[in-house]
Amino acid sequence: MTRTETLNKVLANLQSSAADIEAAAVVSPDGLIIAHSLPQGLEETQIAAMSAALLSMGVRTARELRRGQLEQLFVKGTEGFIVIMQAGPHAVLLTLARRDAKLGLIFLDVSRAAEEIKKTLA
Repeated sequence: MTRTETLNKVLANLQSSAADIEAAAVVSPDGLIIAHSLPQGLEETQIAAMSAALLSMGVRTARELRRGQLEQLFVKGTEGFIVIMQAGPHAVLLTLARRDAKLGLIFLDVSRAAEEIKKTLA
């Protein structure tokens, strides 16, 4: 199995284990899509670029405010949540969750998937 196939399997497993996760993507720190399970209608290049920009701002904010290494970013909108989590030095995991999602379970599932992605890309 190729790395891309493995990453796609990790994303599929994440979505099947957590019904509240609507979409997921593995993005490089410089804003390129590595793998994704995004619904049609979402522009993957824009998603990747925004994820990289958010990650960069989050890293800088955590550093400047002396909060240590960035672990995750969390955005709450009226229609749901965005969780971006480091998946090793070469990727981040972006997930979109429903607005009524159980966040504790989402964080747990996303954390496990990020660890799998980290191992795959190591």
